[in-house]
Amino acid sequence: MSSSEKLDRLRALIAECGAAAIALSGGTDSTFLASVAAAVPGFRVMALTVRTPYMFDGELRDAAIFCKSISIEQKEISVSIPVSLGDNPPERCYLCKSELMGAIVAAAAEQGFDTVFDGTNADDLHEHRPGMRALKELGIRSPLAETGLTKSEIRQLAREAGLEVSDKPSNSCLLTRFPHGTTITVGDLRRAHEAEMSISALGFAGARVRIHGELARIEIRREELARLADEETRKKITAAIRQSGYRYVTIDLEGYRSGSMDIKEAKHECPGTGKDT
Repeated sequence: MSSSEKLDRLRALIAECGAAAIALSGGTDSTFLASVAAAVPGFRVMALTVRTPYMFDGELRDAAIFCKSISIEQKEISVSIPVSLGDNPPERCYLCKSELMGAIVAAAAEQGFDTVFDGTNADDLHEHRPGMRALKELGIRSPLAETGLTKSEIRQLAREAGLEVSDKPSNSCLLTRFPHGTTITVGDLRRAHEAEMSISALGFAGARVRIHGELARIEIRREELARLADEETRKKITAAIRQSGYRYVTIDLEGYRSGSMDIKEAKHECPGTGKDT
């Protein structure tokens, strides 16, 4: 089935529901879903975005700008770090999704919505994503996955629709920058956020800064590793990371890998990885 045919199925599925609140993260998938839903005649839609200390400010800003640009009503829900995530446990993704999506379901009900959509796509169904169990438990629907739309198809359709997020790199929460079993404070999260934003500002989009106490381990996309041969670039990276308060700076020569924190710990306690970690 072509992507255009899947898009027609998506529109039909949305229209059949009549109304829904969409969990909007500011990423490509949920933004694309919201844009399609907003264009379905007679469909009542609202965007719900969660603000937590471990989310990136830019993601929240992008979600708000997008909703304003197409006149979708948006409600932002503030949630502190859940007690269940206090020591960044291996089942973090499931516990987090349960807490945050539970808050979204409650907020949707208050606004008169019985149905909640999220941006899970068809590719996600074939990966180890613990948070998806929480979606099932809460009765949340994933229209993109239900209609078979893959990440690449969503990016292409978003590009055709003129959405700026079409080529936006996948991201994940700041908790994924720390090892499991680590007690994380809001201050720790802010420092990690600042460090990663500084690397992005140097032109390394999609990079990750993994935190190991006073050491910051930087994962850069493999196709950009050659840029590190330039001494001036390395000096700028080192200066930026130290300015965020880390004593040691190291470059991971394997480059960026989704779920690298979990992979390193898998030998001991955690057999899987989370989404876009």
